[in-house]
Order: sequence, then structure tokens, then C-alpha cells
Amino acid sequence: MRSLFVAGTGTDIGKTHVACALIRAVRARGLSVDAFKPVVSGFDPADPEASDPGRLAQALEEPDALTRISPRRYRAPLAPNLAARIEGETLRLEDLIADCHNRLARADRDLLLIEGAGGVMSPLTDAATNLDLMVALDLPILLVAGSYLGTVSHILTALEVIRARGLAVSCIVMSETQDAPDLAQTAQMLRSFEAAGSLILVPRARRWNAAELADLVLAPQS
Repeated sequence: MRSLFVAGTGTDIGKTHVACALIRAVRARGLSVDAFKPVVSGFDPADPEASDPGRLAQALEEPDALTRISPRRYRAPLAPNLAARIEGETLRLEDLIADCHNRLARADRDLLLIEGAGGVMSPLTDAATNLDLMVALDLPILLVAGSYLGTVSHILTALEVIRARGLAVSCIVMSETQDAPDLAQTAQMLRSFEAAGSLILVPRARRWNAAELADLVLAPQS
């Protein structure tokens, strides 16, 4: 089973949008895929379909899979450690790592996507960030970014810290931000500094065809 960690350069950057499109593209090829988001905050029990795990479940066409996708769900739209504390819980990195390893150990899918919460350096616990979880899992990274003014700095900063910790970036996905500079122009500027990496551009649309991304993710590993 192949696995990827879906990381973002920031919060509300489009990680779930990209993950859902990739899920649909992989399923369209007759392959099995699953998603796991170990912790989510800002979860409204009255509207679960609108949440990140709810959207992932819809892409999988498994509406009852929400609990399996995100076992730790908190209401407050805050960093996960703060949202958990409001509900009387304390998040520990070792528990999140164990949750992910338990899911990785079940070789029941051709592809498993593990999605982070917030940006690469966003806090998960009182002492650990998404990056700490990424390092512990040591999976290839699918890095999702926007196309807003300043995104190139955020992308390059994220790449710097990811690579400094010995992780491999499988692909960068630049998702078009509303009212942002021209997507192709922004991508060209990024390529001036990051010429070697794979870059997928995502136009602003409710749905997009992620076939090109699926080709890249499913290509035989060297």
C-alpha cells in the first residue's frame, strides 16, 4: 500500500479539496483509496458533511466513514491542542503517531492519504507541530499551497523546514486562491526557485480533474 502525507503551507489552504479530488481520480481507475485525518478542530456535529472528514467521506462514497477517518474531533475552531483542552482532553504526539501507525498497518488500500491539521508548523499538541508528526511517520509529502500574494515565500519556507528534517516532497500542488495574482505567473515565479520539483496547478473550481496528480502519485517508485 502506498501512503502520502498531505501537508499545507497554512490553514484553510485547500488540503482537503486536493485530497478529495485525488481520491476521486484514484477511484476512477478502479483502485482502492482511503483517507485518515488524525485530528480535526472546528468540527460541527450538527453539520458533519461540511467538515474535512465529512468531505473526505463523501469523496470515498462512504458517508458512514467519518469516525474512521477522524477519530479525534473537536468543536472549537482553534489549534487542535487548544480545542481539545476546552473539551477536557490533552493531545499527545505519541497518541497521534500511534493512531497513524495503526491505520498504516492495515494494508487494505492501494493508496492511503494522511492529512495534517493546519500548516506544516501549526501546533498539534502543546509541544509538537504537524512537522513533528510528519517526521515520525516519514512518509512522502504532498505539499498544498495557495496562489495568493506571498505564497512563494510560504512554499519555500515550508520546503526548507521539511527537507531540513530529512523528508521527501513528492509533489507541490498550487491551488488557485480567489482574487489572487495570475496562477500561471505565480507558478512560473516559484519554478525560478524550485525548478526540480513536480508542480501541479489547480484552477479555482468546485471540482477539478486530478488525473495528472494521480499519475504522479501512482507512478512506479524508483
